[in-house]
Amino acid sequence: MLLPWVRKKLLNAPAQLGHWGQNQAERFLKRRGLRTIARNWAVQGGELDLVMADADGMLIFVEVKTRQSEDFIPALAAVNREKKQKIIRTAKRFLRHFKISGRPLRFDVVTVVIGPSGPPDIRHYPNAFC
Repeated sequence: MLLPWVRKKLLNAPAQLGHWGQNQAERFLKRRGLRTIARNWAVQGGELDLVMADADGMLIFVEVKTRQSEDFIPALAAVNREKKQKIIRTAKRFLRHFKISGRPLRFDVVTVVIGPSGPPDIRHYPNAFC
């Protein structure tokens, strides 16, 4: 549960809201048995919010979208075709950089909506795109 003053602070600072949402998403995924491989891995032209692994060694590239509300458009809609292509290109660079091959992988999206009150709404979309 978010304290009212914390919620107000987050809603007035988009960068902090995004960072907070990413932390929430990471905790959410860890509670489901995933482990963190990398956070905010960036190269020129792209960034991966989270790179996680499951117990079987599958690499999971996670895009996190944090929003104040979904009154006008769902948070998932922000991961459009162009964004997906950018994430895929960046993931390929990650794999080359760390000389990773032959491992199964997938692309997930986690949305975090802070809302006007109550706990945040966290939704996980496994295999959101390929």
